[in-house]
Amino acid sequence: MTYPPNGEPQLAGSPAPPAAPVAVPTQRRGLRSGAAEQVRAAATTEPGRLQIIGAVLALLVLGFGAVTALEIDGRASAAHDVVSRSQPLSADAASIYRSLADADTMAASGFLAGAQEPKDVQAQYERDIAQASRLLVRAAASTGTSTSSAKEITTLNELLPEYTGLVERARANNRQGLPLGGAYLRYANQKMAAELLPAAERLYAAETGRLDADSDDARQWPFVSLVLGIVVLAALVWTQRRNYRRTNRVFNRGLLAATAAATVVLLWLAVGHTVARAEMRDAMAHGQESLDVLNKARINSLKARANENLTLVARGAVLTADGTQDKYETDYGTGMASLGEQLESAGKLADDSRGRKPVADAVSGVSEWQERHRKARATDDTGDYDGALKQIIGPEDSTGESFEQVDNALREALAQEQSEFTAAAEDGEGALGGLPAGAAVLAVLGAVATIAGINRRLSEYR
Repeated sequence: MTYPPNGEPQLAGSPAPPAAPVAVPTQRRGLRSGAAEQVRAAATTEPGRLQIIGAVLALLVLGFGAVTALEIDGRASAAHDVVSRSQPLSADAASIYRSLADADTMAASGFLAGAQEPKDVQAQYERDIAQASRLLVRAAASTGTSTSSAKEITTLNELLPEYTGLVERARANNRQGLPLGGAYLRYANQKMAAELLPAAERLYAAETGRLDADSDDARQWPFVSLVLGIVVLAALVWTQRRNYRRTNRVFNRGLLAATAAATVVLLWLAVGHTVARAEMRDAMAHGQESLDVLNKARINSLKARANENLTLVARGAVLTADGTQDKYETDYGTGMASLGEQLESAGKLADDSRGRKPVADAVSGVSEWQERHRKARATDDTGDYDGALKQIIGPEDSTGESFEQVDNALREALAQEQSEFTAAAEDGEGALGGLPAGAAVLAVLGAVATIAGINRRLSEYR
């Protein structure tokens, strides 16, 4: 026989008495129901409803400011990249292309001058190579290692010493009067035309593509911020109308201040981004597009000049694939045709006299260049090589003089379009300046004003 805790005996084998139910604390059972009761009470009384409305309004105003700050900060960052990173890199890539093409032109011009290469021509060649090398270093420092631009920069860095080595061999043989110098120069030109310049062109295309992407990001409409701003203003107006219908009070200073703050942010957002978008579009349409055409025109003029010089260097030794025409003369004609088309496009894109004048000077120079070239070719075809050489590289009335006129005009046109692009892009960036911080500050002030306005109304119930 056993004795349970209550002292009553219990026979062995008899069933145990049922366990007493465990009591659930009243506080735990009523926790959720109490919270629900509080919410119901708040929703069914005017003070409670005002508190809920005030909290929702404050959160909406703060959310509007936060979203605006985030969206505009991204667009301001993209606009800054256009001005300070992607467009300068695109310009550097174009300068690399031009420097390489000009170096090839100077190498051919110096070779034609004979054993004693003119010092100014040699100095220009060395400046071109130095500038291309310096710009490649700068581009590499601003480009990720895994990008297509990095690949092209590596290619150019590997090929440039090979090209300069061939040019130096051509010069050394030319000084000794050996015909092998012409072969080295032609090989150098082939490496430039088939490997270096295509790599430079791909680099320019990649950097220009990045510029286009940054510009598109900067011009993208902040739809979320605009929609949220309209929702906030609608909620504030509804709340004030509700307050007026219930109390006959026309104004609530806190809600009115919050409405003013939200209106300022929304107008600042709409107007600022519209101005920025217009300026960035103007920079791309009238600046970058013109720069692209003019860069290609100048490069074609340099390539045409190099081919013109190499026509005399090769003296008919290099033919086209079908074996019927002089390759360098054919390439000269193709380059000049492209140059004419690009100058026509540049003239249409120029939007003022400062932009149109240098383009018109370049067109005039091209016309004179082609006429002098025809005369030089006719002279060479009669067997007067020295006479043709003078008409190509002579100090007066030569195609070289016409080429210089074209090159100077294109350089002036590029400088003009670059200044227009920079001015428009900086104006676009400036239109967004201060908006992210301003939106955040005004949103905080608007939220505080909302709470103050609601509390003023709640105080009437105390």
